[in-house]
Amino acid sequence: MRALCWEGVGKLAVTEVPDPEIRTPGDVIVRVRASSVCGSDLHLINGYLPAMRQGDILGHEFMGEVVEVGPQVRKHKVGDRVVVGSVVACGGCWYCRTEQYSLCDNGNPQPNLTEKLWGHSPAGILGYSHAVGGYAGSHAEFIRVPFADVGAFAVPEGVPDTSAVFASDAMPTGWMAADFCGLTGGEVVAVWGAGGVGQMAARSAQLLGAERVIMIDRFSDRLSTAADRIGVETIDYERTDVLDALREMTGGRGPDACIEAVGMEAHDTGPAYAYDRVKQAVRAQTDRPTAVSQAIMACRKGGTVSIVGVFGGFVDKFPLGAAMNKALVLRMGQMHAQRYIPMLLDRLAAGEMDPGYLATHPMPLAEGVRGYEMFEKKQDGCLRSVLRP
Repeated sequence: MRALCWEGVGKLAVTEVPDPEIRTPGDVIVRVRASSVCGSDLHLINGYLPAMRQGDILGHEFMGEVVEVGPQVRKHKVGDRVVVGSVVACGGCWYCRTEQYSLCDNGNPQPNLTEKLWGHSPAGILGYSHAVGGYAGSHAEFIRVPFADVGAFAVPEGVPDTSAVFASDAMPTGWMAADFCGLTGGEVVAVWGAGGVGQMAARSAQLLGAERVIMIDRFSDRLSTAADRIGVETIDYERTDVLDALREMTGGRGPDACIEAVGMEAHDTGPAYAYDRVKQAVRAQTDRPTAVSQAIMACRKGGTVSIVGVFGGFVDKFPLGAAMNKALVLRMGQMHAQRYIPMLLDRLAAGEMDPGYLATHPMPLAEGVRGYEMFEKKQDGCLRSVLRP
């Protein structure tokens, strides 16, 4: 079959690879119908997350059709249209039983690196390097899905592929970001990053009761899309001082909750950003904490900072003093896909959320290299390239 593979830092290629096979009784094989690029893939492509190997298949946000089932699969049959969460979780360990699926004890069969780096190993993630399982990704014609009765979900009739694909990752990540904010109604929420996850976090915050949502980015097309589609207020950080603007917009108090949906390659302006770029390039630090730091400084006293942008290692100049002395709640993590996807599919079917507009550039799998280039460089208003094998 054909697949989009990592061939080295900054290098991708569509190549022929072996077809996946059933390996354990709970597996299914899915024929991929739609597989979206994701900002966290760029960290892998650009060499900022460890343990990629030449020939690894990328992609973790997808939906498709079941074409083969293992002997212990009970919830799926050949021909079912399913969306699959990117997190590989067993469903039986203590973390899964408490719905903390991205912390599953059994989803990552290669835990040594992450145990050394982070103290414990989290769950596996499809298509996301050998640090989190070495699973083949979804930018392919077919993919093996382990623990399928736990991680794959039937797509309701009437929900198109271009909407369902985002129930795999962008929607549950965005919903978890808003869920972490502990909203009770009437809050002001600021969201850093107007990409797919940021926009889904903004919509989720509205559905959970936020009175106002303010989105921070530098790309006018993304900000205008968020304003038009979701009804958020916007700040262009290249034109406006974000901290000053948020103080003014909230009467000097600051947002009740701040969501960071950017991650380790955050952009900024000024000498501090240039300094961080140099330190990251020479691996004196692994991540750029620009957006996280700004969120901490902006958040009101006693507020919550929710972090769903991906980070992998260590940062410099982290404003821990501000977080501590303002009594902030910091919540973060990879998304608990299996906790949220069934509810989100119901909301999709009911029309409460429709992320299909994120799929600005559908294209064949054969054009995957171009799809990532357009996505990374924000060309032609690209919010998401969605690959169709």
